[in-house]
Amino acid sequence: METAPIARVPLLSAELPSLDRIAPYLRRIDRSRWYSNFGPLVQELEARLADSFRANGHATPRVITVGNGTAGIELALRALDLPAHSPVLVPALTFVATATAVLSAGLTPIVWDVDADSWLLTPELAMEATGRTAVRAVVPVATFGCPQDSDGWSRFHARTGLPVVIDAAAGFGNQRDCGPTCAVFSMHATKPLAAGEGGFIVTRDARFATAVRQLSNFGINLTDPDAAPIGAVTMVGTNAKMSEYHAAVGLASLDMWPESATRRRAIYRTYTDAIQSIPNLNTQWQRAPEDCVRSVCCLLLDSQPRRDRAEAYLDAKGIGTRRWYLPLIDRHPAFAHIAHLPTPVADAIADRLLGIPFHLYLDSAAQALVVEALAAATRKRVRAVYDTTA
Repeated sequence: METAPIARVPLLSAELPSLDRIAPYLRRIDRSRWYSNFGPLVQELEARLADSFRANGHATPRVITVGNGTAGIELALRALDLPAHSPVLVPALTFVATATAVLSAGLTPIVWDVDADSWLLTPELAMEATGRTAVRAVVPVATFGCPQDSDGWSRFHARTGLPVVIDAAAGFGNQRDCGPTCAVFSMHATKPLAAGEGGFIVTRDARFATAVRQLSNFGINLTDPDAAPIGAVTMVGTNAKMSEYHAAVGLASLDMWPESATRRRAIYRTYTDAIQSIPNLNTQWQRAPEDCVRSVCCLLLDSQPRRDRAEAYLDAKGIGTRRWYLPLIDRHPAFAHIAHLPTPVADAIADRLLGIPFHLYLDSAAQALVVEALAAATRKRVRAVYDTTA
């Protein structure tokens, strides 16, 4: 007879600002009675986000907020004005939104491999891909929030002329430059900088920024009377604007960011140090900068059977797990038709990757439960996996 799990440790637990933190911004909405269409809170959020990139040692870029990160990638690709069905290089190891945005922009994803240490589609890999197939743009991903090499992508762009749209969904605080074209961030509830829903594009190309903003507002011309009458639709856009309410939550989250980022780094450090001290648990970790602000916690076990056994054991103990970004992008039924190049590294990662609980509410007791369960899973045979009394 199966028994109930002895503990429950959720995989994720979103941290959004409290009512007290959001209330001052909500009162400003009440006073202005401006609820959408590039309102004052949206403008303030964009300005503060732009300043945060300047504070990282770079010239201040343009920031355009959008309703969500996926729409941001799609609009960025559409602003490139590429021919229909142009091939766009994407990594095999990414969330489905990357391929969805490419297809929704009327373009064709080409799936390529990732680096074995960083788990990223790198400029070097992209350069190799351009020698094997036609490519008109690249969408590298800041995998699990770990940053892309902006300088490397700028060199890639200089050599190839290809635009680079960095999918930096969970990368705020880590992806500190937007590369040669732009970087797109998500503010979904599960992201480190959350607005419940939302996103933003960062670019230093003023014309590109204007095109993205116009596309986010149905394609209506609001800035260039010489091109067409103000109010006329000069490109086919959509409604992807951020509301003032989401901007209010985003601003309150930005107020909390320094403390939140520090806590995430501290929890991740102590947690993973404890996991790495488990005897006979052979793991590989994604290479990333020491100060990376983590959104999730993933490890590679030394074999697929070891991953499967640990996954089943943790699940039986009431500890949340997930095979993040899996199946690989071209293995989803909806994307089975898209072209892909050989992906041996991504295939090997897919066989062994396991996401385990990580969030700001993961206290020392919960961390200990996860560590103890992983340790036990390394000691037990497969037949003992479902023995929750062990």
